[in-house]
Amino acid sequence: MDWHGKQVLVTGADGFIGSHLTERLVRAGARVRAFVHYNSFNSWGWLDESEQAVKDSLDIFAGDIRDPHGVRRAVDGCECVLHLASLIAIPYSYHSPDTYVDTNIKGTLNVLQAALAEGGTRVAHTSTSEVYGTARYVPIDEAHPLQGQSPYSATKIGADQMALAFHRSFDLPVTVVRPFNTYGPRQSARAVIPTIITQLLAGAASVRLGALTPTRDFSFVEDTVEGFLAVAASPACLGEVVNVGSGFEISIGDTARAIFRLLGREPAIEASAERLRPEKSEVERLFADIAKVRSLTGWEPRHGGLAGFEAGLAKTIAWFRKPGNLGRYKPHRYNV
Repeated sequence: MDWHGKQVLVTGADGFIGSHLTERLVRAGARVRAFVHYNSFNSWGWLDESEQAVKDSLDIFAGDIRDPHGVRRAVDGCECVLHLASLIAIPYSYHSPDTYVDTNIKGTLNVLQAALAEGGTRVAHTSTSEVYGTARYVPIDEAHPLQGQSPYSATKIGADQMALAFHRSFDLPVTVVRPFNTYGPRQSARAVIPTIITQLLAGAASVRLGALTPTRDFSFVEDTVEGFLAVAASPACLGEVVNVGSGFEISIGDTARAIFRLLGREPAIEASAERLRPEKSEVERLFADIAKVRSLTGWEPRHGGLAGFEAGLAKTIAWFRKPGNLGRYKPHRYNV
C-alpha cells in the first residue's frame, strides 16, 4: 500500500507507539485522523510534542474507544484503521481488570463493527507478545499456544480472537500485528528500560528493579513502526497474525548492565518486591520468530542483535537526557 493520500485512522495516536506511527504516516503523505483519549485539558498526549507541521496536518478526534458511537464517527470515511488504543500496564490490570475488558476487548469490538458498517474498512489490530506467556519453545512463532498469565494478556487474547473472528465470519480485511517488547523515546516508566534510565539520570546510587532473569525480545520503536506499516500494507497478511520483533533475546539483568555501560555508571541493583509479578504471572521468556513477517513483507529490523539493541538504547538515552523529557517522569516513584 502506498500511504500517500490515504485516509487513515490511528487509534491510540496519543500514546507511545501510536504517536511515532502517526508522525511516520504524516511524513509518508497519508491523511491521518488521530484518535486521542478525550480529556478536559485538551491534551493530545505525546502528539503535543510533535513538530508543528505534523500537528497542523492532523485531523484530531478526541473520544473514548469504549464508546461505539464515537468510534463509528471516527472510522467514517477512512480506508484503513491502525488500532493501537488499549490499556497496557500489567500491574494495573491486577486490581482493575474490568477496565481492561472494556477497553481492550469491547474497544476492539467497537472498531471492528465500525469498520464492517463502513463497508469493509481494512483494520490492522495491535496485539502483544504477552499473549504467548512464558515460551514453551523458542523462537516463538505465530503458532505458539496462547497463555493468559495476567488480566492484561487475557484481554489482548480476547481482542485478537475477536479481530480474527470478524475476518472469518464477515470477511473483514483484518490483520493482527503482534509486536514484541517495544522501547524507545516516549515510553512510559511502567516499562523496564525507561525505569532504569530515568533512575540513573536522576542521580540514583542504586537502581530498583523486579525480576532480573526473565528475557525479552526488545524492538526499537522505529523498527516496530516500520514493521507495523509493512504488515498493514501487505495483502498477504490479511487474516494473519504476524510477529514484529528484533529476533534477539536478552535478560532484564543484562539489559540493565548494557544501560549502565552506555551511561558509564556502575550502580548496585536493589530488589524491589512491589515490582515483582505474582509467580505464576511472570513471563519468563519472550524471543520472537520473525520469519513470517520477513517472508510476507520483506521487512527487517534495523536494530537487531546486541549491536542494534545498544544503538537503540543510545538513541533512547539521548532523548531522556533532555531535561524537558526527563522532567515528565517521576524516577523515585514506582509507576504502576
